[in-house]
Amino acid sequence: MNPNQDALQRINFLYQAAHCMLLQNPENTKLARFYITTMKNVAKKAVLRIHPNIKRTVCKRCDLLLVPGLTSKVRVKGKRQKHVVVTCLECGGVKRFLSNNDYKLWVERPECTQNPITAGTQESSVKGCNKR
Repeated sequence: MNPNQDALQRINFLYQAAHCMLLQNPENTKLARFYITTMKNVAKKAVLRIHPNIKRTVCKRCDLLLVPGLTSKVRVKGKRQKHVVVTCLECGGVKRFLSNNDYKLWVERPECTQNPITAGTQESSVKGCNKR
């Protein structure tokens, strides 16, 4: 079992609770903002990274969940390179995302994962460092 499993479950619950609160009552932004702020604090305390897809749905300025048409406005702009512009309706914060089909997040790239070091390689590198 993962040692951070409790924190991950709590982060997941808080995100879902914020989303449900906004869908049930769109005027209840303070409670949704509290859930998102608590979610970020749990992640910081447990030293966990929040997935980029989750980060994209949260306003950096006011910690409000960005639900298109409810708490945010979504537009596609750009002449040469199309990009999606998400504007928070509470604070006016703007997020821009390049809409390139070939683009991959760093998390999704193969060079993101570290190759495990074999025991033989590790010992030889340690032995080589001790030579004078």
